[in-house]
Amino acid sequence: MNHPDIEQIYTEYRDRVMGYIYARLRSRADAEDLCQDVFVKLNKKLNSFDSGKASISTWIYSITRNSVIDFYRGSHPHEEIDENMAQDGAIDDSLLNDETLGELAEALEKLPAELREIVVRRYYDGMPLTEIAKTMNMSYGMVKLRHNSALELIRRSMA
Repeated sequence: MNHPDIEQIYTEYRDRVMGYIYARLRSRADAEDLCQDVFVKLNKKLNSFDSGKASISTWIYSITRNSVIDFYRGSHPHEEIDENMAQDGAIDDSLLNDETLGELAEALEKLPAELREIVVRRYYDGMPLTEIAKTMNMSYGMVKLRHNSALELIRRSMA
């Protein structure tokens, strides 16, 4: 895929980009604005995409992640960037990478139901861990521990 069509990229990645952004901003309006900005950037930079250097999903993820960081640095300097953003990179990159979706589905099936539910709510629904804790009647600390355990099990399963 040398230079994919921006409409195809938007159709394929919009929900995943939006979920990633929303999970970090926790504001639907800001997330929608930033998601739109990401696709404007993608459109402007589309000619510079080099499939020899990275997959399209990695390229999209990098622009999305940098846009979230710029959002916090620019218009919201009083807010802290999510402490797990650097750690989240590996799993989010895998989620955006089409080549690993089958492996990811298999890894998710192997998880106990509670861990699978946490991962699905976090990455598919875009819920922050604090909200997951409330909906599952668990403490934030417990959800965070189980979330990290689930990610480790997924990494091992996919390795």
